[in-house]
Amino acid sequence: MSSSDQPEPSISATEQPLLAPSASYSDQYPAPISYTHSPRPIRDLPFLLLFLLLTLSTFAIGFLSLARRNPDKTLVSHFTYNPSLSSCVLSRSLPSSPFLSSSTLLEFLIPTLLITLLLSPPITFSLLFLLRHFAKHLIYASIPFFILTPCFLNAYWFAACLVSAGCHKAFPLTYRIVVLVFVFLLIGVILWIIVSNWHRVELTIQIVQASAAALAENISLLLVLPLLLLLYALIYFTPVVVFLVFATWNGKVVPRAHKGFYKCEWKEDKWVQWYFALAVIMLLWSAATMIEAQVYVISGTVAQWYFTPEVSRPKRSLRSSLRNAFGPSFGTVSFSGMVMGAVRLVRIVLDAAKQERELRGCIALILKCCADFLLSAFNFVNKFTINFAAITGEGYCSSAKMTYELLKRNLLSAVFVETVSTRLLAGIVFVISSLYAILVYVILRATSSLNTELYLVAALTWVLLMVVLCYFVHVLDNVIDAVYICYAIDRDRGDVSKDHIHQVYVQLPKNRNQGSSLV
Repeated sequence: MSSSDQPEPSISATEQPLLAPSASYSDQYPAPISYTHSPRPIRDLPFLLLFLLLTLSTFAIGFLSLARRNPDKTLVSHFTYNPSLSSCVLSRSLPSSPFLSSSTLLEFLIPTLLITLLLSPPITFSLLFLLRHFAKHLIYASIPFFILTPCFLNAYWFAACLVSAGCHKAFPLTYRIVVLVFVFLLIGVILWIIVSNWHRVELTIQIVQASAAALAENISLLLVLPLLLLLYALIYFTPVVVFLVFATWNGKVVPRAHKGFYKCEWKEDKWVQWYFALAVIMLLWSAATMIEAQVYVISGTVAQWYFTPEVSRPKRSLRSSLRNAFGPSFGTVSFSGMVMGAVRLVRIVLDAAKQERELRGCIALILKCCADFLLSAFNFVNKFTINFAAITGEGYCSSAKMTYELLKRNLLSAVFVETVSTRLLAGIVFVISSLYAILVYVILRATSSLNTELYLVAALTWVLLMVVLCYFVHVLDNVIDAVYICYAIDRDRGDVSKDHIHQVYVQLPKNRNQGSSLV
């Protein structure tokens, strides 16, 4: 709905574009920014071809390694050196494989996890319903449990360890007190974060409620995106992992001299290590690309809903977003995945080097500062880039530049949207998962013969439900970002497509200096 259709002006002077577009920007992008429907041109073709070429190479070499595998890999320990032949030969007698018996733990663990997996969709949709209609009540009711739940769990394990003879011997009292105090200090930090950001809770509630309403209008995202992950795991990730396992089977058993004696050892072919490097790189790139593809699909679907007039509904929005993400814009998605995959890889390497203390001295400090600066720059450039590309169909570099110019002209931050909402949603997920795990523990305590294994079963159910609900929070966070970019496009055009969205997002700080950020 445009502003001209409103009986009164819906955009105040403060919501108008605050900076006039520069001449160079107007010359380069003369048309107003809006959602671009199909058909879209192919973007970032070189990265699309590179991704497909490396993927085909990974699968082709993987199938070759599967066909050329040497079964002697699993029998290396049964080879002995034959001096007359100057080689290793297989022994005649082979031990039989031990029989694996089922345990009582698995009898209760597997059904419990299956029940949790079946209950996770209803729990997720119930949480979405509550956030859409009763966000204020849910958040205010959950905040006390952010402190009470970890306090209860911390006190419970300490008391349980006091009465348990095995825990009492294995875990001395001094260490238990140190852990108890340390956890309570962490809880104190959480309490300080809540108190210091209390003035932003009301705005956070409005943002979460508006985003939950947008996600509820596109509820099919919660059904299709998990299926997309499952397809990726079955079609891409699992085969490559299998190829990596069988690639190590390419080689032969060879004798090696050791202290005057010969031992039979497995020697891999030289190409295996190169294939490992290629396959691991493609696993990282493909996983990052899949994450960016989901962000693209979420942004494209939400944008079509956002820019559709209130009196009608978008048709086949999810289908068109999927077609664009894995069609003409897949090069852009691959480019973004490569950037984010490289950033995550560098972070992992830096963290590993920091833990092992391999980097020391002045040179190490300079390298660390340069790496942190580059990673921050990449995060800044990539923020909202894939959201903008999903809306406009532009390439990666063009989207990064246009997003920066769009937000700068409207004095909107490219780094800050609303980080408190993520923290609050994570806290709600933690509380729900903890209460569910406690309920599982109580039921199994009364109906099963498990002892200390109960803690393992409850912990695994907690982890499973946390993973499912955290994925829901991830989707909702991407909806918040997508709506933010749509709101920025509205401001830039002087339009109001969704009035209730403008009433919420206009309260956000116009730049980083006008609002506090959460540490």
